[in-house]
Amino acid sequence: MATFLFDDIIFGPVKSRRLGVSLGINLLPTNRKICNFNCIYCECGWTKDPEKTIGHLPTRVDVYNALEQKLSEMKENNQPPDVITYAGNGEPTLHPEFPGIIDDSITLRNRFFPDAKIAVLSNSTTITDPQIKAALLKADKNILKLDSAFDSTVKVHNQPQTSLYVEELIKNLSGFNGKLIIQTLFLRGLYNGAVVDNTTPAEISAWLKAIERIRPSEVMIYTISRDTPEGGKLNKVPVKELRRIAAMVESLGIKTQVSG
Repeated sequence: MATFLFDDIIFGPVKSRRLGVSLGINLLPTNRKICNFNCIYCECGWTKDPEKTIGHLPTRVDVYNALEQKLSEMKENNQPPDVITYAGNGEPTLHPEFPGIIDDSITLRNRFFPDAKIAVLSNSTTITDPQIKAALLKADKNILKLDSAFDSTVKVHNQPQTSLYVEELIKNLSGFNGKLIIQTLFLRGLYNGAVVDNTTPAEISAWLKAIERIRPSEVMIYTISRDTPEGGKLNKVPVKELRRIAAMVESLGIKTQVSG
């Protein structure tokens, strides 16, 4: 099980399957994951002791200084990023200064690389907070997770550590009025001896109906590409099948990106 944690505030730039040249920002501890999900496919491993407090986090000033220094270096080296991406060791919107940090990143982006995009990868659990929603709406790429339209599947795949009902989530995602990107990871395999598969006809049908209700600007569909914490019993979905699913989304008039 070779899962990993990011060991600093800034990581990369790296070549992202979905975003291009991405400069990553980790707002969470470097020695443990902080998330209110415990996804069975997470490359950062299991969420341990989710009941613990957030603990030590980089401050807003820490993040500003680290990002300013890195962007200055990249400017000197003529190394423009396509995106500045908030991801890291868990759920970035759990940082208590997240809204202000987004404002800072926009200021720094405009100074150093005005053509770069600001992206946030979120599990969608905090979007009922008006300040979080407002911050996400400022991002160029507001990427929110929806792995299934069924509560039972979400409970297995994502293992939320907070109350989450998919019908309510879909309504809240619809409230972004299209200014969001839906991200869905498809997989198959075994977990705790039971079959897991969010690519069945019933799953895809319900998910497509949810996508049609949300009407995002784009859908990103992908599958596992690195080691997962459950121990190797999960399988990639072939790119050919992902493209078939993408074609169904595109028939709704919604742009779709596939990463195998």
